Amino acid sequence: MNEAKLYSIIRAPRVSEKTARLQEVSNQYVFEVATDATKADIKIAVEKLFDVKVEAVNVVNVKGKNKAFKFRMGRRADWRKAYVKLAEGQSIDVMAKA
Repeated sequence: MNEAKLYSIIRAPRVSEKTARLQEVSNQYVFEVATDATKADIKIAVEKLFDVKVEAVNVVNVKGKNKAFKFRMGRRADWRKAYVKLAEGQSIDVMAKA
């Protein structure tokens, strides 16, 4: 797989208090991924991009919220996130500037 394809699968890391705790406790990292990406695709992309060993991938489909935009109801897009568990002793620097 070429690098452009890998970056289209892994869109961005999700950084929050919850994900920071997951990194410390269970060595899991959270990424926003393409809606059509499979667990196998995500595993290959993370291993190639960050040069780490992935143990497990869990995927969640997140439903978009309904929001009011200037007196009109709109809807945010649905998206997908992946919880990636790394092998013991490995890490990814998600705070690094791109």
